[in-house]
Amino acid sequence: MLTKKQLLFCQEYLIDLNATQAAIRAGYSPKNAYSQGFDNLKKPAIALEVQRGMDARGKRTGITADNVLRELAKLAFSNIRDFASWQGQEVRFADSDGLTEGQAACISEISQTVTQHGGSFKIKLHDKKGSLELLGRHLKLFTDKIEHSGDPENPIQLAGAIDTSKLSDEELETLGAIIIKGLKDSTSNN
Repeated sequence: MLTKKQLLFCQEYLIDLNATQAAIRAGYSPKNAYSQGFDNLKKPAIALEVQRGMDARGKRTGITADNVLRELAKLAFSNIRDFASWQGQEVRFADSDGLTEGQAACISEISQTVTQHGGSFKIKLHDKKGSLELLGRHLKLFTDKIEHSGDPENPIQLAGAIDTSKLSDEELETLGAIIIKGLKDSTSNN
């Protein structure tokens, strides 16, 4: 069961996903807000409440992981020849009425510069490389290698790791539910 302050923290966290600011807005001391926010997110009951809030927001807004991936794919696989053609010094832009919704979504900027000697048009697409990178990371196409060495008597502590030996039965049950839900979600999205 969450305290009123913890419940308020969850609601505030959903605003901007900033644990420190959520802790401050929920009434925790600004001096300790960073550690309180970090500690709160490690608590299974709070993590479950945050996930419930995120799921509810996703249903309300209709924003799903699939929608985000489809938008990234549009940007990642956009092709400048859908928007312009060129031969020698001549460049022609596609008529905006002829663009599909998906093609129009790929355009980041259109501008016109007029000078006394003529003018120019510019069309800029959204970041193709960044979109491809995000899709590649989602598909686990890229792996980051992390090298470390350490004292076997003093193992490296993982940030966000939960010491389950200190959890109550209720907290362990909640944590198990979060893990199972995450596994189900990841297998249903693949």
